[in-house]
Amino acid sequence: MIRPRGLRQVWGRLHVTARDLPFAVLLCVLAFVPSMRGSGTDIGAVAERPYDVLAVVAIGLQGLSLALRRLWPAVCLTLVAAGFVLDQLHGYHTVASTALPLALLSTGAHLERYRRTTVAVGSLAYALFVAELVRRGTGEPPAEFVSFYVAMCLLWGGGAWLRSTRIAEAERRHQVAEQTRAAERARIARELHDVVTHHVTAMVVQAEAARYLTAAPERLDEALTAVTDTGRRAVADLRHLLDLLNPDHGEGSRTPPVGRLLTLVEQTRRAGQPVEFTETGTPAASTGSADLVAYRVVQEALTNALKYAHGRATSVLVRHGERDITVEVGTDGPGTGPVTSPGGSGRGLAGLRERVDVLGGEFEAGPRPGGGFAVRARIPAGSRP
Repeated sequence: MIRPRGLRQVWGRLHVTARDLPFAVLLCVLAFVPSMRGSGTDIGAVAERPYDVLAVVAIGLQGLSLALRRLWPAVCLTLVAAGFVLDQLHGYHTVASTALPLALLSTGAHLERYRRTTVAVGSLAYALFVAELVRRGTGEPPAEFVSFYVAMCLLWGGGAWLRSTRIAEAERRHQVAEQTRAAERARIARELHDVVTHHVTAMVVQAEAARYLTAAPERLDEALTAVTDTGRRAVADLRHLLDLLNPDHGEGSRTPPVGRLLTLVEQTRRAGQPVEFTETGTPAASTGSADLVAYRVVQEALTNALKYAHGRATSVLVRHGERDITVEVGTDGPGTGPVTSPGGSGRGLAGLRERVDVLGGEFEAGPRPGGGFAVRARIPAGSRP
């Protein structure tokens, strides 16, 4: 048994002409119902006459042409108008003549090119049609012809309004899609900056230290091993980041695995940076993006410590509260000025501030009164990106 939702999906996959055809056929069938004869549009007061072969042609032109109203709107309007003229001049007055207002509305809504030309040709054709009715001396007052023309213009205007509304909605969706893509590109750029800058900085520091250990092979081997491990972690993090581009990638995998903060601290220590790490509290069951942002705050702060305060005592404090995660990273020493000094773009801290602000948290970064540099962030837990 096909459910209503399934029927709607099947109907939506049909060609637009197939979806418009049932109503077109229904209109033709109604035109042959005895009780419906003579109940159509009557413009010109032409005496009614019984159906003949020409009446069948007029009904077919007006009714069946509606199947083309969205695929070929100009062709639809031309055929319907031709059938309407036959209908009115010969006095059939079939119910199929109601197709003309529908054709005008659809043409105004779906015609893409030569819209002004269509209006001009249609107006001229109507003038010739009225002239023929007047020549036949039907006695219809001029006000009837004018009011009918105004009604047709309003129908065209209604279709034009629907078209402009559809175009405006399409433009709005396009802008939303562009903004979404731009935001995603910016997010990926921040992720790449965080991952690449930290690992490459650690590798550079470790490689520089190895240059001075040639006289101590055991320490040299340890330093080179640290460089190798850091490189492997960089590749793993980059692979994890690229996996995020996969639409089937789960939302939960965006959060760093348990213990990654400690691994990050150990990596920084091996690069020659003395780091005191403290983590208190129990992580909330659902932290949303908070864990990932906290990890990035620590990662960026330790990267800056390696760059600008290498060898200085550094402290990392992470507190897990019921409603938020607090991160504090401080470096002792005289300090080397803001992170935006030569050698750094400042993009890392700016990106962190944006991340924390999006989640409704607080972020501070700057020199400490006694010297050194400090980064502090409060990140609400349970937030979603």
